[in-house]
Amino acid sequence: MELDQATDELVAVLPVHFTNPLVPNVQLHQFPLLNRPLQVPPSAQLSGKRITARIKPEIRRMELHIPADMRLEVWSNDRARDLGAAQIEDDAEKKQEGRKLKEGEEPRLSEIRLQSEQIPQRGAQMLGIIRNGKLNLHPISEAHQFRPTLTYLDILSRRSRRSRQGESDSDSDDGPPPDPDEPAPVETVKKEKKATGPGKEVQVSARKTDEKGGASALGGLSAVRRDMLRAIRVEEEEEWDDLQFSDVTTDQSAEAFEAIFSRYTDTLATKDDVTLFLKEIKGL
Repeated sequence: MELDQATDELVAVLPVHFTNPLVPNVQLHQFPLLNRPLQVPPSAQLSGKRITARIKPEIRRMELHIPADMRLEVWSNDRARDLGAAQIEDDAEKKQEGRKLKEGEEPRLSEIRLQSEQIPQRGAQMLGIIRNGKLNLHPISEAHQFRPTLTYLDILSRRSRRSRQGESDSDSDDGPPPDPDEPAPVETVKKEKKATGPGKEVQVSARKTDEKGGASALGGLSAVRRDMLRAIRVEEEEEWDDLQFSDVTTDQSAEAFEAIFSRYTDTLATKDDVTLFLKEIKGL
């Protein structure tokens, strides 16, 4: 939709204040699937539970552990026991330290894990807050999106497949499934000779093909797959570092929020004129 410039109305003129005392610790965190505030549910808050956080610094991966709302009308204890046991097994496979069980305590899924995925930034991103008639800008160093991590469901899926196949199938296990990127082996079946006539000599030769989908393409896919597996292994081997999560109602959050606003009133003056600014724009 195009707007007629003749009808545009100037609403307000705001002075811009730039500040960067928290660089590089200001990040943008998005929660596309969260339909409520990022806070502890009231039922969990009454029992003293709180949100915890951790990070893998090298790969910039973060996790938030939010206590679950375990009211009977929205929570199944039987299902929580199955999911909790699967989560413990999943943590053990990935060599991740999960929640430690007390003596005699049954495994139970009691938290929702949100894992981050870093979003590539284009240009400079700013946090902008209007306060007292001023637009305060602070640089954003990173942007992340948080979504629930449900990898423990793979454990339940494997258990379900094993139970359907039965215990007898485990004796005939021939090892891991074949690599989908590798060509399938050709099975040869020895046939009995038939005395129907003189035999013929047949020569067979193999030739490497460069066509799309041929052997070279399979090799390329294998290389990509190896790189992906290597990245997954590096991520799983890195240790988690604990972080302190502060809710919006805490004093720590209030202090960090106040640090965003500039306390200087000096006007910045430039020594360059507009012609020099225009010359620096590429392609103009």
